[in-house]
Amino acid sequence: MPAPRRLIAAGLIVTGAALFAVQSFAYAEDTPAKPSRVPPAEVVGEPVSCINLAQIRSSQVRDNQTIDFMMAGGKVYRNELPQQCGSLGFERSFTYSTSLTQLCNVDIITVFQNVGGGFQRGASCGLGQFTPVKLIKRPKGG
Repeated sequence: MPAPRRLIAAGLIVTGAALFAVQSFAYAEDTPAKPSRVPPAEVVGEPVSCINLAQIRSSQVRDNQTIDFMMAGGKVYRNELPQQCGSLGFERSFTYSTSLTQLCNVDIITVFQNVGGGFQRGASCGLGQFTPVKLIKRPKGG
């Protein structure tokens, strides 16, 4: 007699899990997409493998896969990482180490995580090509 009860309980667990998965999927379809933090950009040149470290003025983490590097003279290079980099878009800060005078697509960045007022190393992720872009200003309110 105990065996059928276990079978029924297992069936209920599987059914509950399936209903939860269907409910999550339906909710995801009804939820409006969040606006992207990646500003639109026009590609203005061919991608390059490296950029000069001395020319980097700042960087803007846009999401888990996109970083814009603002260069001296107003040039902007967009780096689309080949893979999502966990918590990069949330933390919006990273570090890198290179022995060269350039940051290249073979280099690795490491996310800085703010934990309890201190910083610790998070995910490490590879960079992609650096594409020269012109950022397109979004109209106010849009």
